Amino acid sequence: MLKISKDTLSGKGLPFLLTLLIIAADQFSKACIIRVHPVPDGSVIKDLFNNGFLEIIHVRNNVIAFSLGTSLPETIRPVLFIALPLVVLFLLIVYYFRSNDWTQIQRWAIAGIIGGGLGNIIDRIVSPGGISGVVDFISVRFYGIFGFERWPTFNVADSSVVVCVFIWLTTILFTPNKPRHGSEAKG
Repeated sequence: MLKISKDTLSGKGLPFLLTLLIIAADQFSKACIIRVHPVPDGSVIKDLFNNGFLEIIHVRNNVIAFSLGTSLPETIRPVLFIALPLVVLFLLIVYYFRSNDWTQIQRWAIAGIIGGGLGNIIDRIVSPGGISGVVDFISVRFYGIFGFERWPTFNVADSSVVVCVFIWLTTILFTPNKPRHGSEAKG
């Protein structure tokens, strides 16, 4: 059984406020989209700059990023898109609390990744508005870069995962390793 002391919870638990904030912002923004435009037909709800660069639309994603998993049978998708991510997030949380290797900023980044992951899993389980799939609504023009005229539509949870993975990886690459207990050089 996972045992966590009060000191560990107060020190390592604080970044999970970000997890809760991201889940709340994600679910609130999705609820607003559903309220304004209940049918996910992909039509433009609002062109924010009146130039087609940033549009708000309502689509549902029944697969994962970049339409991966489209060819999978409907029976296997819940296992791959709900159960497997829940197991991965659970293991990440366990490692998060047991490890002392991460810096504080890395802990906040992991909390952001967990918040984004849970935000999308909630959509897969609850089916907001009675329609299955993750609510995506941010559409950005990409001008043909990587073959995309528009970047695949995304949401707050997706943004959180991408930004926090970038922060986490950047800090891992550019943070000097601190010596572990017992492995310090004796002089």
